[in-house]
Amino acid sequence: MIPVKEALILASLLFAIGIYGALTRKNMVGIFMSIELIFNSACLSFVIFTRYLDPAKLSGEIFVLFIISIAAAEIAIGLALLLSIYRTYKDVSGDAISLMKG
Repeated sequence: MIPVKEALILASLLFAIGIYGALTRKNMVGIFMSIELIFNSACLSFVIFTRYLDPAKLSGEIFVLFIISIAAAEIAIGLALLLSIYRTYKDVSGDAISLMKG
């Protein structure tokens, strides 16, 4: 079993990579992938803390199931919007979305 300290370092590293990717990417698909990394780091943290604090309970795993379902809905809606933006502007960069304000 992985020690708690190393597992939390991994979770925080995933979170930092996700934040960096979400802030620096121009392509919307890359931004969605970075947001998924952030969700996965949160899932990993829930499982780590549940296993460390009370291994008999499954509350962390239940939260992970909710996070996965919310992430799936977010990706479905996001990709539908992305497809609509691509059909309109023929580009999937973040700059095309800023043109939609008008």
